Amino acid sequence: MNRDKSKILVCDDEVDVREMLKEYLEKRGFEVFEASDAQSLRDTLSETQIDLILLDINMPGEDGLSVLRTLRDEKDIFVVMLTAAGDVVDRIIGLEMGADDYLSKPVDLRELEARLKAVLRRKEKNQPQESLSATQEVAGRISFGRCTLDISGAKLFDENETEVPITAMEFSLLKVFAENPKRVLNRDQILEQAHDRGWDPFDRSVDIRVSRLRRKIEPIPDKPQVLKTIRGIGYMFEPSS
Repeated sequence: MNRDKSKILVCDDEVDVREMLKEYLEKRGFEVFEASDAQSLRDTLSETQIDLILLDINMPGEDGLSVLRTLRDEKDIFVVMLTAAGDVVDRIIGLEMGADDYLSKPVDLRELEARLKAVLRRKEKNQPQESLSATQEVAGRISFGRCTLDISGAKLFDENETEVPITAMEFSLLKVFAENPKRVLNRDQILEQAHDRGWDPFDRSVDIRVSRLRRKIEPIPDKPQVLKTIRGIGYMFEPSS
């Protein structure tokens, strides 16, 4: 995705914050739209094809987490949450609900740009790659427990061929595991390949998303046999026999 064609919707009730982010991002080639609350966000989405939403959690009326829940039920769109500094609970809840990333306020603008670019790059990275085996390339479908991942369509299906909703980040994680069967991956490797950024000891985003995926693909999520935990290291994808 070309940066100058990416449309960003900044949803924050603080005018100063919206104007600052709009000015900074437009100077870097993004097309930026503003929304002050949940209703204006939905109005913009009904009129414009947005690539990514930068969504504040703490807004009057309907808060950002409620908006995120609705978005995940209705649209396939990237969402980066803005959380209060040190508000770990909201951050974890946002990730569990399917946010693609998060940033703490006050926002470091250079980090903001890097994170947005990393999220937007996933659209290109989620296309089929030559690292898959010939069989997988032809079939384009990888078995994950009681589900099947359609690589080319970026979709997950259950045993009844009913689509299982997944976020872009969840698809990226499954794709990384599909490309590395029976290989132990640490959190840094997973984030680097799926998220375009490194891991720090306090970053629980990989663990949260793996837990979320297990509830979708594992026959018994509490006793995972597909996405296995390798204690002290990370995770390993165990393909079905």
